[in-house]
Amino acid sequence: MPRHPAPAILAIAASSALVLAGCSASAPAEEGTTDGIVVVASTDVYADIAASIGGDDVTVQALISGTAVDPHSYEASARDQLAVADADLIIMNGGGYDPFMETLIAASGTTATVIVAVDASGLLDEDHAHDEDAHEEEAATDDAATDAATAPAEEAHDDEHADDDHAEDDGHNHIEGFNEHVWYSLHGVAHIAESIEAALAELAPESAPTFEANGAEFLAGIETLEARADEIAGSIDHVHALVSEPVALYLLDAVGIHNVTPEAFTSAVEAGSEISVALLDEVLTLAGSGEIGLLAYNEQTVGSETERLLAAAEAAGVPVVSFSETLPAGQDYLSWMSTNLEAIATAVS
Repeated sequence: MPRHPAPAILAIAASSALVLAGCSASAPAEEGTTDGIVVVASTDVYADIAASIGGDDVTVQALISGTAVDPHSYEASARDQLAVADADLIIMNGGGYDPFMETLIAASGTTATVIVAVDASGLLDEDHAHDEDAHEEEAATDDAATDAATAPAEEAHDDEHADDDHAEDDGHNHIEGFNEHVWYSLHGVAHIAESIEAALAELAPESAPTFEANGAEFLAGIETLEARADEIAGSIDHVHALVSEPVALYLLDAVGIHNVTPEAFTSAVEAGSEISVALLDEVLTLAGSGEIGLLAYNEQTVGSETERLLAAAEAAGVPVVSFSETLPAGQDYLSWMSTNLEAIATAVS
């Protein structure tokens, strides 16, 4: 995969007063000790990527680790506030996924460099570009007279649509129509890794060659995963999937699996909103229709409706692949995504 220019990073002067423990720990190290660049990430996914690139020159802490916690409902602690205040580099997901990080950053007065993964991934810009292309294709089908008559209104609509796509209200809401689970996009993670490498090199220029070498090795791992995803996509045809929540949609798309779940259902599950009886019946009917080749089940966002969907899929003999939002025990990012890909391949073979 060619190396892409690192997307823009919100860079501020870095500072550090103490060192934090490793990815799996939650407490800071003894006061007064230092051990390279201190990185704090909202989840262990980004902490692992930073550790892979930073190597021995970074000390990394994830505020959320393991699969026992639903990041959507995480409540930050005073210890988290201390960690953020003393970080040199902060990595958050953004897109309304981890709003507690915005609160911690604002309250801490930190001067750390901040990477927002949604922005660094480039996926939000690509999503907007796709919408613009769709508008252009639709407009091209109109005759010249209609175009001339409606151009001002359409331009106003496009401007309004662009504002809506990038609006995030107060930072605590999901971006309308955008899947913020960007770490399931291999392409997006490549961009995020490049942003992390660039930020670390700026913080410690003397270690830049190490970060570059580690970053290249990580990107080579992403290339291998992308090649495997292409191989799986070439081996299957017209597989339709249901998802309990949109966490793995980028990965399903990479292997050519088409999601047919009503968006109203996944949005309600993600937001913890009430799901109507009619909507649930629609999803359960799909599960038993014989047309579904896979259920992608988020094991960290579970409720009575998703459990009913799981039961319906199993009763209909639909293969189920479980996904998580954070790293399973004993996995790093690359091995985790490899495991996910092989689970998909086995389910649809």
